[in-house]
Formats: sequence, structure tokens, C-alpha cells
Amino acid sequence: MEYSFFKNCAATCSCLPIRTSKIPVFLGHPVLLCDAGTIFALSSGHGRCGVAVVRVSGPASTTALRCMAGLTHSLLTPRTALLRSITDPQSKEVLDRGLVLWFPGPHSFTGEDSAEFHIHGGPAVITAVLQALGSLPGMRPAEAGEFTRRAFHAGKLGLTEVEGLGDLIHAETEAQRRQALRQMCGDLGRLYQDWTSRLKRCLAHVEAFIDFSEDELIEDGVLNQVDTSVCDLQAEMERHLKDERRGERLRSGVQVVIAGATNAGKSSLLNTLCQRPAAIVSPIAGTTRDVVETALDIGGFPAVLSDTAGLRDSPDLVEREGVRRARERVEQADLTLVVVDCAQLPSDAQQAPAFLQGHLSSILPTQEQRCLLVLNKTDLVSEEWRQQLETELRRSSGLPPVCLISCQTNEGLQDFLAALHSSIKALCGDPLSGAPSLTQARHRAHLQQCVAALSQYHRYRDTDLALAAEGVRLALTSLGRITGRVGAEEILDIIFKDFCIGK
Repeated sequence: MEYSFFKNCAATCSCLPIRTSKIPVFLGHPVLLCDAGTIFALSSGHGRCGVAVVRVSGPASTTALRCMAGLTHSLLTPRTALLRSITDPQSKEVLDRGLVLWFPGPHSFTGEDSAEFHIHGGPAVITAVLQALGSLPGMRPAEAGEFTRRAFHAGKLGLTEVEGLGDLIHAETEAQRRQALRQMCGDLGRLYQDWTSRLKRCLAHVEAFIDFSEDELIEDGVLNQVDTSVCDLQAEMERHLKDERRGERLRSGVQVVIAGATNAGKSSLLNTLCQRPAAIVSPIAGTTRDVVETALDIGGFPAVLSDTAGLRDSPDLVEREGVRRARERVEQADLTLVVVDCAQLPSDAQQAPAFLQGHLSSILPTQEQRCLLVLNKTDLVSEEWRQQLETELRRSSGLPPVCLISCQTNEGLQDFLAALHSSIKALCGDPLSGAPSLTQARHRAHLQQCVAALSQYHRYRDTDLALAAEGVRLALTSLGRITGRVGAEEILDIIFKDFCIGK
């Protein structure tokens, strides 16, 4: 498909194939036809707002500025906001009055000539400006993520940086924002690029040894240097993989499951944390049948909180299915909140720790499962018994952290929230400290393939050096699939489809 733009922008697009015969005229101005497309979209999100930003990228960006803002080539000052009347290029009707900016390539987000229209955010104004842009030759609406895709192809962003940008757009908590910003700024990409450079050097040395060792042109000990480098790289990658999925957990949210017997106050706890009636609360046992899920921000960390059916044997088929789903969620949980009704504990406080240990073993699939023990309904027990219980719990060493609360009076809620925040923070880690974390399942899969390929090098190093070299080459390919340097096309659509239009 051929697109048009003004002749005076040809200098900035000289690498594009241009056809100068029979130059067409649009609105009295000569235009040139080229094989590159120019895209436009609303970048600031939909809905009424004070200011909306419409972004344009491609060789016809200056066409839009000239036809709609009256900017001649002499008035185009890079990265300078100009207050202009924005008009329809055909009817000359004034659509709005706003700021326009020009970003000549390659010094723009996409690496192409780009323009922005900062207009009033009313739906009618936005629609009129978008329709006017669509009427210009060579202009078309952008697809989801197309601006960022062009930035990737222009080398402005690596694939891990693109994914960081996508995560930044979707970040809902402070910790998610920090992790995404760190990745977008290139921390993760630089780590993988360093590994890539070292693997390339290893591969070059092995192949040189294969090709030239018989001619005695290779220094002694070159393979020993490769052995050391491969071992170091493999160890670094294995440490990177042993992160307990902190980055992925922070990106998608910590799975927190509320579990326990019927009428322990699980739904009340969910509603208390949500500060809204997310689940039905009733004195009738077995009210909750299905999983009730809600997303929360716990001190800047994302959590997906799930209320589940009370765990008990029941003749009711629907409730049995609810119990099955509850146990399944507990198995999948990053953190389980085991809720116990204080009134159901033994009257002798000394027996409570043993009772709680047995109760936990009936709910948690393994002893290693992370959990908080929440003793609810403290308002229903005497103060004297409660003090005895706290004393016995402090003496017990076999229990997880215990919180005593009342969802009715909110007593102990602040201490519980502090313990919950501490547990979630431990699961996610600090996104700003240490090495950058793995954030995507595909990164993990490719790194595992990379480590396996390096094992191939060790396996064949003394028997078949060509196969050993192939192991290094496969490792390099796996790393390249993360950064987008090798075999990126099959994963680009998956990554960019999650971007909004205009980004």
C-alpha cells in the first residue's frame, strides 16, 4: 500500500522508496508517495478528561501538522509545544485550540517522525480530530501496541524493556510500578545482554579451536577459559532461576486464600479487608459455596484474595464441589489464611496449641505451606481466657504466626494487617534491591532451556567438540528469544496484543 506525505519531509525519510513521477496534489500542496505507513491514535485513554493526547507516527506526521495546525516547515521546531488552532483539513472548520509538538526521527519514541496533538478531552473533540486525521492520505488508525512495536523494530526498546513498559501501564500497586520501571529502564535487558556477550565469546573461541587448532594458531588453554566461563554463566543463571518466582508473583499478584471450617468468619474477614460486602455473611453454615475472589493492594503489594467454602463433610453435592474447589485453591495458594473460631477452641487454653496443629494438618496439603493462623471472634471469649491462650501460643514452637482478631469489633486488625503485609512482602521481595527479577513465565522457560543447553556443552566437551559448540549455540538462541534478538517474530504478537491502542 502506498502512503503520502509532503515533499519537505523527504529529507527525514530519505531511506524510504519514493516515487516522484506524477506528484499528486492534496489541498494545494504537492505530496510524495512512499511505501511506509503513518498511524494515529488517542494515547491518553478514553473518557472525559481535561486534556487528551493524540499521537501520530510515520512519514506523514508533518502532513498532519501542516494541514491541521498550519505549521509550515520553517515553523516546525523539534520538541517545542506550540499553541495552534486545529482545523479540519477539508472544511477548514476549527475543531479545537490546543498544543502541537513535533518529534523528528530518529529522536522520537518510535524512531520515526512523530507528532502529538494535545487537545481538550471531550468525546466530540477527540472524535472530530481523529476523523480529520483519518481523512489525510497515508494515515490510518493504529493497532494495539503498534507504536511500541515500531519502537522495538527501530531499536529504541529491547523486548524485555517493551514488556516492562507494558507492565508499567498495567501496574496497580507501588511495588508493581517499581519493578516495571526498573525493567523498562533496561536493568533486566542489560543482565541478559551481558550473558549474551559472554556466550558469544565462548562460542567464538570453541569454533576457532575446532577450525584452527591443528594449525597451532590457537593459544593453549583457550578451551579451559571457555570451560570456566560456561560454568560461571550456568551458575549465575541457576541462581537467577532460584528466585521463588518473586518477580512473577509481584507482577500477577500474590494468591492469598482464606480457608477454614464453616462459620469461622472467613467471609467476614474478606469483607473487612475489602471494606465492602464482597461475600455474603450468614449464621447458616455452608453459605459460601464457590470461590469469591477480589484484588487488593496490601501496603503497595498486589494480592488476589480468595474466600472459599467451609471445609467439612457434607451430603450436599453443591457444597461438596465447593469444598473440593476450596482445597484446590489452598494447594495453589502462595499464602493461606487459616481462620479459626476462638469459641471452638478447647476450654483449657493449654490444649489449644495441639488442637491448632491438628487443625492445620487437616487444611494444609503440606507442612511447608506458607500460612497465617487467624483466630477470629475474640469478642466472644473472656479476657482472662484470651490472656491464657496468648501465653500458651507464645510457648508453642510448632505453629505459624498467629493473629487474634475480631471482625465484629476490628480488634487486632492492625496487627493482622502488619503480619499480612510482612508475609506478602517476603513473597515478593524488594523490587529495587539486588539483581532484577524474572517477571515472565517465558523468560523462565527460555532460561531453563539455556541452562540445559550449557549442560550439553559439558557432556560433549571431551568427546565431540562440535556437539559441545552446538550446546553453546542453543543457549545463545534461547537467550536471544528473551531479548528479541533471535527468533522474536513468533512471540511479538503475544506481547504486543496486551498493549492499549495509542501505545
